[in-house]
Amino acid sequence: MDFRKSYYVLPNLFTLASVLCGFASLAWSAGGRSGEDLYLAALAICFGLFFDTMDGRVARLTKTQSDLGRDLDSLADVITFGAAPALLMYKWGLTDLGFVGVIVAGIFVCAGAMRLARFNVLSRRSEATGQNKPSRFTLGLPIPPAAGLLVFMVLVSYNAGEYRFLGESSTAVVVLVLSYLMVSRVRFRSFKELRLTLKTVGVVLLVAGACATWVLAGFTKAFIFLLLLLAYVVLGLTEEVLFYRRRRAQERATTGTPPPEPPIVRDEEVLRELGAFDDEEETVPPAHTRSGS
Repeated sequence: MDFRKSYYVLPNLFTLASVLCGFASLAWSAGGRSGEDLYLAALAICFGLFFDTMDGRVARLTKTQSDLGRDLDSLADVITFGAAPALLMYKWGLTDLGFVGVIVAGIFVCAGAMRLARFNVLSRRSEATGQNKPSRFTLGLPIPPAAGLLVFMVLVSYNAGEYRFLGESSTAVVVLVLSYLMVSRVRFRSFKELRLTLKTVGVVLLVAGACATWVLAGFTKAFIFLLLLLAYVVLGLTEEVLFYRRRRAQERATTGTPPPEPPIVRDEEVLRELGAFDDEEETVPPAHTRSGS
């Protein structure tokens, strides 16, 4: 018996474990009548984050990356980091808004699903063109950090002895902002290009030292993770607003010609890839006739 064939099952098992965590979170949130149930639902998503991180590492370690694993991972993320956090936030801080709360939570699920579909389209397009090297940035806020922010909000509130520390309107604003960032064109660092250098080690030691200081100061671990995820979002927004535009302006000033546009697929092309348009229909005008984004 060739046991090497069973290696392809290992990363999928981790992915399916993430799905089970997402379903457990949905079950606790749906029947939740107290803060304890929502706390367990949030913890289940945290375990899902762990399994979601491990499945990719196991696939690379065993060299068993496949299209099946990628698509399965996207489906798992829709459940564990889309539907589960949305229902958790609805039960935690959106129920008083009534039907509006349902719409807000549903928008988060839809934005997460669209973000994952766009990621798959871009990945396949990169592989088809031979540009499948790890990128420094990812288009739109990844769904695991977006879900993590919502989950750790619940955990921090529970550890503080409160049912929730944000009002209904503030909670809805946070959910909508994260939903927009997932489908936006804002670039966030993927950290896939990191190498073991003195600069990387220094940054890691700095972050570890800050976390240790916060622990000694009495902050809970959930609050520390919430701050780290919030810092990740702020870093992406800062680089998008300041550094990217400043770099483009400097390149125009030195060369006199605009730099090449990044390989970003237009929304219409993504929809066409998803089957929204027929190939025979000419729905997108040529690039030189459009006032492009």
